[in-house]
Amino acid sequence: HPDAQAAFYPKYNDREASNPRFPDYVENYMKPQLKELLTGYGKLGILWFDGEWMKDYTTEMGKDVYNYVRTLQPDIIINNRVDKGRQGMQGLDKEGNFAGDYGTPEQEIPDTGIPGLDWESCMTMNHSWGWKSADTDWKSTEVLITNLIDIVSKGGNYLLNVGPTHEGLIPAPSIERLRAMGDWLKVNGESIYGAEASPFEKPSWGRFTLKGKTLFAHVFKAPEDRTLYIPYLKDGKPYKRIQLLATGKKLTVDKGEKGVTVFLPVKLPDEIATVVKLDN
Repeated sequence: HPDAQAAFYPKYNDREASNPRFPDYVENYMKPQLKELLTGYGKLGILWFDGEWMKDYTTEMGKDVYNYVRTLQPDIIINNRVDKGRQGMQGLDKEGNFAGDYGTPEQEIPDTGIPGLDWESCMTMNHSWGWKSADTDWKSTEVLITNLIDIVSKGGNYLLNVGPTHEGLIPAPSIERLRAMGDWLKVNGESIYGAEASPFEKPSWGRFTLKGKTLFAHVFKAPEDRTLYIPYLKDGKPYKRIQLLATGKKLTVDKGEKGVTVFLPVKLPDEIATVVKLDN
């Protein structure tokens, strides 16, 4: 739009460039477009903004746009890029200081998540958000699945980008990886959907996720001695049943005072990230 970024052509990403007509763009184009989206298509679940890094977009504009959206759809979820509350590519600076309901770290997974805030990592399947024919450096299925587990284990959501070609087709490498992820989730989805952050530090061999009183241990790389030491949950009670999620096979264990040692079989059922289910 001529009153937004188009005025900077060909330097679309020049973060020092300024356009005095930008406030007109927000009031006379952006808001009417938002009104059309938010009143013409029924109840929407989420609104994902981007481009808040533009110099002329202010935090006052962000708060105003956030409140405007709320008048049209009070229950919609709005990401933090409606305002200028990102630290670099990170999530929200501090809840309450900026508009937005959750953080959006980009191309990264925070080491400890973002405690006290909702967040999702938005990441690409290769290195490009759209379609670039020369970008053939695709992340492996293993990396994508372990990223998913890592993010959920830290309390986040995984927003995985798929960039269609100029013909509107999903690239074959994307399809292959998404199908493989779907196959893994058909078997192990119980440990992901509706799961919460791990109550424990991440172990060297994988990650934990938690759902109610059920703990899931995701084994990225089995230790050489094939044993996992897993602490008990807060109540200190021993786990009642410990099994492989993929097969339901009960595992041999040695229950201690504060945790349990789980003995893994020589052959695990999943090529990537076998899950051990521990019912409390």
